Amino acid sequence: MKNLFWLLCCCCLPLFGLGNDSTYRSIRDFNVLPGNSAAENAKNLQAAIDWAAKSGAALFVDPSEEPYTVKSGIVLKQNVSLIGVHGPTPRGTKHPEKNAPVGSVFKIVDADHAFITVESATQIRGIQFWYAEQELKDPAKVIKYPPTIQVSKTHSTQGVTLSNLTFYGEWITFDFNASRRFICELILIEHCYAYPLSGEFIRIDYCYDIPRFLHCHVNPAIMRKIGLHFSKAVIDNVVNQGSFAYAINHTDNAQMMDVFTFGTYGGIKLGDESYGQLTNFNLDCVAVGILKQGANTKNRNWQIAQGSIIANAGKSVEETHPIIIEGQGHTAFTNVETFSGDNGALTNVQQSNDFMLIRGNELLTVSVIGSRMRNYIADKPFTILNPKAKVQAVACVDKNEDFYNEVHGL
Repeated sequence: MKNLFWLLCCCCLPLFGLGNDSTYRSIRDFNVLPGNSAAENAKNLQAAIDWAAKSGAALFVDPSEEPYTVKSGIVLKQNVSLIGVHGPTPRGTKHPEKNAPVGSVFKIVDADHAFITVESATQIRGIQFWYAEQELKDPAKVIKYPPTIQVSKTHSTQGVTLSNLTFYGEWITFDFNASRRFICELILIEHCYAYPLSGEFIRIDYCYDIPRFLHCHVNPAIMRKIGLHFSKAVIDNVVNQGSFAYAINHTDNAQMMDVFTFGTYGGIKLGDESYGQLTNFNLDCVAVGILKQGANTKNRNWQIAQGSIIANAGKSVEETHPIIIEGQGHTAFTNVETFSGDNGALTNVQQSNDFMLIRGNELLTVSVIGSRMRNYIADKPFTILNPKAKVQAVACVDKNEDFYNEVHGL
C-alpha cells in the first residue's frame, strides 16, 4: 500500500509543479516525523528548507494519521515551496477515532514566534495548521499566539502564493504588515479558511504592487467536522476585539474577490493609502461591514460591487453600520445589499443604525447604484455628517421597499 501511495503521489505532484526527485523531496527524508518532538521537527524542517532554497525545490508534507508537531520560528527561505495534499478543508478533516485533523497537518504547540515567515518566491499549498491547545470555551483563557504565516520583517518580499490552507485555533492568520523599508509585493492568498480569535485574518501594509485575496472564508464553524467548536462567549470575544477580518493599507490596486467573514467586529478596512476593487463578498454578523478611508482625491478610490453585509454585532445599534466612509477620494457601490437580523451564534442587536455613515470634514464623493437597504433604524439610509461630502444614490431600495434616490452636496 505504501508503494501504491507513493505512485499516486508521484502522478499527482506534476499538478503542483513537482516533477521528480531533483525538484521535490518529502519532509520525512529530513526526519520530520509525526512522532518527533516539536523542537526536533522544527530543526529538521528548517534543514529541509535550507536544502530546497538552493535549487528552488519543493517539499512534500506527506499525509499522516498523526500531525507533525512543530515548534514555531520556521523561515520559508526564498525559492521554496511547501506542498500538502489538501484543497481547503473548511470544516476540518477528521480522525476516525478522535477529534483531531488528519492529512498534511502541522500541530503548533508554542507561542514563542510566528509559526512560519515567508520570503520571496515562496509557496505554501494544501496544508492544515492546528493549534490543538487553543481554548474553545472560556474567552479569558484564549491564547494570543503570534501570527501563523508572517511576511519577512528583515527583507523585502515579492511573490508569495498561499493557497488551499486551513487554520484551526490561531490568533492571527496572515500578517503581511510590512514596512516602508522592507515592503512586500504581489501577494496571492486564495482558497483559505480560518477563524482567527483576534478577528484578524489578513492584514497587509506597505504592499506596493497588486495583492490579491480570492475565495477566502472566515467562520467560527471551521472545526465542525472535527467535532470541535467555539463557544458563543469566545465568538463574542472575537467581536469585542474591534478588529477587521481584512485590513489593507499602503497598497496599490488591491484585488479582493469572493471573500467572506462571520462573527468579527469589522469585515473589511480599506486604509487611507489604498485603492482597488472589491467584488462578490459577504460580510455576516459584523458591527461594521466596510470602513473605507482615503488620504487624497487622486487615486484613493475603491470600486465595490456584488456583495451583501449583515451588520448586527455592535454593542449598540448606534455603533452598528454596514458601511462607513471617511477621509478623501471616491467610493463607487453597485448592487450591494445590506440587512440585519438575529443570529444565535453570537450576541447581537439584530439591526443597524443606517445603511451608510459618512463622516469627516474633507471633500469625498460616493455613488451608489442598485443597492437594497433594510433593517436600519434611522429615518433615512444615509447618515451624512461630513459637510463637504458629495453623494448620489440611484435606483436603490430602502427599508420600506420603496425605490430610493439620494442627492447630497451636488
